[in-house]
Amino acid sequence: MRILASPTQSQRNPYPKLLYSNLGPTIQVEEFSARKVLERYSVWHVHWPDELLIGDPLYVVSRIARFLAAVDCLRMRGTKIVWTIHNCSSHEKLHPSLEAWFWRRFIPRVDGVISLSSSGLSQALESFPALRKIPQTIIPHGHYRDAYPFRNCDGRQMLGISSDARVLLFFGQVRPYKNVETLVRVFREVTTDSALLDVVGYSNSSTLAEKILREASFDNRVRVRLKFLQPDELFAHASAADVVVLPYREILNSGSAILALSLNCPILVPDLGAMGELRADFGETWVRTFSGDLSKNILEGALDWAAQTRPSTCPMPAKYEWESIGRETVRFYEMVASKTPNYFKDSKFMKHLETTS
Repeated sequence: MRILASPTQSQRNPYPKLLYSNLGPTIQVEEFSARKVLERYSVWHVHWPDELLIGDPLYVVSRIARFLAAVDCLRMRGTKIVWTIHNCSSHEKLHPSLEAWFWRRFIPRVDGVISLSSSGLSQALESFPALRKIPQTIIPHGHYRDAYPFRNCDGRQMLGISSDARVLLFFGQVRPYKNVETLVRVFREVTTDSALLDVVGYSNSSTLAEKILREASFDNRVRVRLKFLQPDELFAHASAADVVVLPYREILNSGSAILALSLNCPILVPDLGAMGELRADFGETWVRTFSGDLSKNILEGALDWAAQTRPSTCPMPAKYEWESIGRETVRFYEMVASKTPNYFKDSKFMKHLETTS
């Protein structure tokens, strides 16, 4: 099978590379480019189409138009469009009207959906009822241990953190929905002895970065480093942490949560989206959830919880292993591709193009 994918790899997230390197020798995967719309593929596998909605309105309209035109060209050649549902909406919601317009046109062109969780699929079907008519499957987000193999290191010595500190860590891309500004503000109320908050991650918003740094300036127990982490730096911060805190205001799936567990860090996450499924899969020893607004009591309780005895290595459930994920993904490709109609002869599809383009 020839598979077109966008993206096949990402500088900041190894997920696509891990997925496509585990599909087996009979699957040929190529990165999408405009010139490839004239070729034949069994499937175009699309991730994060919501990223088309980032930018000024004219730029967004242009990107969406080119994307939908590429979808239509490939579908007319028999290519199936498979969408992995990482999110059901854009995080920043910069252009609500444009976003609604985009989803109304993208969803009817999708031929099969992969959800990373059962809650994600339920939310997608509620948001986009038309998806009920096409093939669906649930294939979890795999672990990151193949991308970040475990390394022993004394992170606290490397980072200059006291051995008796009680360390809460936030890491990952810093974006408004991740609620980091609130985390810093609430942490300032924490009274646990030797508590420390370590915030690391890249932010492309200078305004948000300034807000976080301003909040941190009021408490010398808060360390902030707003930059992209190299693997060795990531290992150091993870090994220094007692618990990783991901206090998102809204979340469906979280690669950062999977990464923390892959690095053997227990996590505190809101009881939203698929986080309850993570707790069920990994156990309450490794995943702690909270409801409502973040508070000092929640952070102090997480520090006490993190102090309990647990294995040094987080057990990885079999369904998060990439061999299983690759096998299930190929099986889904084959099932969806086998249902491909001839769009040149499909008058309903041609009429659909005329009414939705």
